[in-house]
Amino acid sequence: MASRARVRAPELIGRGGWLNTGGNDLTLADLRGRIVILDFWTFCCVNCLHVLDELRELEEKHRDTVVIVGVHSPKFVHEAEHQAVVDAVERYEVHHPVLDDPELATWKQYAVRAWPTLVVIDPEGYVVAQHAGEGHAHALETLVARLEADHAAKGTLRRGDGPYVPPEPVPTELRFPGKALRLPGGSFLVSDTTRHQLVELAADGESVVRRIGAGERGLHDGPSERARFSEPQGLAPLPDGTVAVADTVNHALRRFDPATGEVTTLAGTGRQWWQGSPTEGPAREVDLSSPWDLAWFAGRLWIAMAGVHQLWTYDPEAGTVRAAAGTTNEGLVDGPAEQAWFAQPSGLAAAGDRLWVADSETSAVRYVERDPQGAADGFVVRTAVGTGLFDFGHRDGAADQALLQHPLGVTALPDGSVAISDTYNHALRRYDPATGEVSTLATDLREPSGAVLADGDIVVVESARHRLTRLRLPEEAVRVESVAHRTQRAATDIAPGTLRLDVVFQAPDGQKLDTRYGPSTRLLISSSPPELLAGGDGAGTDLSRELVLTAGVTEGVLHVSAMAASCDDDPSNEYPACHMHQQDWGVPVRVTEGGATRLPLVLAGMDG
Repeated sequence: MASRARVRAPELIGRGGWLNTGGNDLTLADLRGRIVILDFWTFCCVNCLHVLDELRELEEKHRDTVVIVGVHSPKFVHEAEHQAVVDAVERYEVHHPVLDDPELATWKQYAVRAWPTLVVIDPEGYVVAQHAGEGHAHALETLVARLEADHAAKGTLRRGDGPYVPPEPVPTELRFPGKALRLPGGSFLVSDTTRHQLVELAADGESVVRRIGAGERGLHDGPSERARFSEPQGLAPLPDGTVAVADTVNHALRRFDPATGEVTTLAGTGRQWWQGSPTEGPAREVDLSSPWDLAWFAGRLWIAMAGVHQLWTYDPEAGTVRAAAGTTNEGLVDGPAEQAWFAQPSGLAAAGDRLWVADSETSAVRYVERDPQGAADGFVVRTAVGTGLFDFGHRDGAADQALLQHPLGVTALPDGSVAISDTYNHALRRYDPATGEVSTLATDLREPSGAVLADGDIVVVESARHRLTRLRLPEEAVRVESVAHRTQRAATDIAPGTLRLDVVFQAPDGQKLDTRYGPSTRLLISSSPPELLAGGDGAGTDLSRELVLTAGVTEGVLHVSAMAASCDDDPSNEYPACHMHQQDWGVPVRVTEGGATRLPLVLAGMDG
């Protein structure tokens, strides 16, 4: 980065302790002489998972000079549980040290405001760069190369093995399974996510019939023993008798033929979708982004595109895909499908004229139905349970007061109600549209991520217990004590009147802003409640803006979405490579005399 600010890196502290270090605690002094990249992440966040994948190549290429340290900084209450962090580190194949920081102590020391955030510390222990969001792999590669050269010349670079110590593998038939589907013969097809396979289990839900996939990360078609997946999740039957697979980390849709065992690719290029990429076209030519679940609805295969907060559709007859609902902005906004906001939709279930959606980051259950006032092919999005990004808990009762915690699955029940895999509450919940009530069907599950009906029972994917669990559908709901939570991040005190919001962006080394076709930046601002802002909300191209706060409104959340495009600065290259940087922030604020009059949010660079 261009900034030469000499800021000493604060120490790494977290009450949960260290993972992947063989039981050893690490300090920055232990890492002196190495380039350290702190990855502030939380395992609910799909953008954080994208960054984990972006870092894999850099981590391998610079293993003798770079130490990546994950700083796990929870949003949800469940994410503050130490065992849940241990599970997530294994589930997502995190191959570097992780500090479990349930109280956000290190997050606060580094003034982090968003998941994910990357902070680079040089071999002498100084912070030299900060990046929020995803898409920074190229900038990091350039910065690491420069730091290696500079500190090798100074004699301050230390090469060698890093502090990572892999944990002992645990033998189980499934490992963090994601979703399940009942096949016509009565057996179950399960996405064995961490092992990059599909597994067919017998009707008992336990005995392995066969495994589909080589068990190694990759994107390869072919017979079941040679095909490769990368963290597959959702499964849905297609009209021709084959099964569609949401191959999440490959950003692709695959097809598995149970009769032949063949795996083929239906949609996606293997590359992640970025802003500005096509949102419709031939299925094998359009990029996707972390497809998480699938369901056949209204003559199409609908895709929960968690990575961009949208729903897409796949038309098998035409061989095309298109964005069907959502703007890519993260939040909870109902209305016509093309104007709605989602937040990591992760579960789908079709039932009659509705498509139910588990909208995980808003802890909500939403649904899609035909728009009675719209065009013949138009759809509208509505919310059944949930209020927004920052409210969650375990509360039964009227749907407008009920609370969930990061649900990943929905299952249509025979009576027209919906079973909810309430993942972070370790519970199976039920929403009844007829009464508008939410109840609890079962507790003491471990991170349920999906469920499927079987002969009057419901079979739950207990992801963190690595198994399927069969339950009787009870006539009476289980009673639980109501609990409500809000995201535990401390609010930022801001002064009444006018607030200057600055999104800090400095083009990485060797790049410049791409202004060939107009402004290369975008800023979108809104608030919860909307009354918080009397002026300054809406879209624009300037990364700085004056916000006018409404007198009498004392707290709320500022929703900020920023994007910047930069290109390699090489005059000799007629077609320089370009890079997109983007991040969404939700900043809790409290209006008080003596509060800040400026709010800086770092997209890339250092706030001067």
